[in-house]
Amino acid sequence: MTPVSSNAPHGQSPLRTVQVLGGGNAGSSAHVRSLAEGLVARGVRVTVCAPAEADHAYDFTGAGAEHVHVPRSSDPVSVAALRTACANADLVHAHGLHASFRAVLALGGRTTPLVVTWHNRAHAEGPRAHLLRVLERRVVRTAAVVLGTSPDLVDRARRTGARDARLAAVALPARRPAGGLLDAGALGPDAPDRDDPDRMRSKIRAELGATGRPLLIAVGSLDRHRGYDVLLDAARTWRGLDPAPLVVVAGEGPLRPVLQRRIEDEELPVRLIGHREDVAELLAAADLALLTSRWESRSVLAQEALHARVPLVATRVGGVPDLVGDAAALVPYRDPHALADTVVTLLADPERCALLRERGARQAATWPTEDETVAQVLSVYDELTQPRPLA
Repeated sequence: MTPVSSNAPHGQSPLRTVQVLGGGNAGSSAHVRSLAEGLVARGVRVTVCAPAEADHAYDFTGAGAEHVHVPRSSDPVSVAALRTACANADLVHAHGLHASFRAVLALGGRTTPLVVTWHNRAHAEGPRAHLLRVLERRVVRTAAVVLGTSPDLVDRARRTGARDARLAAVALPARRPAGGLLDAGALGPDAPDRDDPDRMRSKIRAELGATGRPLLIAVGSLDRHRGYDVLLDAARTWRGLDPAPLVVVAGEGPLRPVLQRRIEDEELPVRLIGHREDVAELLAAADLALLTSRWESRSVLAQEALHARVPLVATRVGGVPDLVGDAAALVPYRDPHALADTVVTLLADPERCALLRERGARQAATWPTEDETVAQVLSVYDELTQPRPLA
């Protein structure tokens, strides 16, 4: 990598940064791993404060960073551990709302610049939603710069009182053997089918029970905001087709019993296959990828689908339209009829699918690279830490 900043001129110490991570979001964890590797390569000292399990999954130490175990909670012990880790930092960069709030508490009245990246938006109702809004206001009004991964997150930060809110350049990090983002490690790097995509595709489709029928893939935790109830409604519409498309959902979560009961009671062509580490292979075997969420920023599934040239049907929410442009079929949220009609129409229109594949490849080529992501973050760090000339 080519250095883009002279953070350590002759006779001066390198820039010391602390990355604060909650560890509960795969996208933000993979982003911090990529960021740490790029910053270290440019001469920046990086400490990652995250739960131990996040370091096991994403290997921050393998990227050249120091890892400090800090639990996800905001109790006094966790905040004290974070305060100690930030004691000699030139700048603190927190990722996600809860990690950012812990950083605010840990920094207290210190003048250490705080950069915050919002990767997504918390989903809550009632009193908890009010609490999250209070935390958002506290964080954005303390942060020197708020980076939002989609335009609507930037707008939200500005409405909440951010002094400086900008659109973040966030690359889709490369899959890493250690685990994490859509890792294909479950099959092993030396699996004999890896060099034969057609054989791999046939094998996976047979495993899932999709031989001779369309295969649709959805990926994500089984939570309410994912819109899987709407997906089941749509599947009820196309279960009478011959052959009926099979929907496979990779992910775990609290709604599994409810969704499984509906699948069985209504005899829906849907399979819940739990957490998988071979999502890239599952996606490559699919005819369509489905994203039915109530809100997304830079959806990992959407990015992986376009990179893999798999036609995507997604809800027109949050940052999705800006992310995919005209390279996906967009439908309204909570509209099972629009979702079903779009899926059935695409499955019957190979020319339209081919067009989406080509557009997807072109759209993916416009997204930031990991180098560009690191360069933008480092330019923000320079703004906040370089000495300013006296007026």
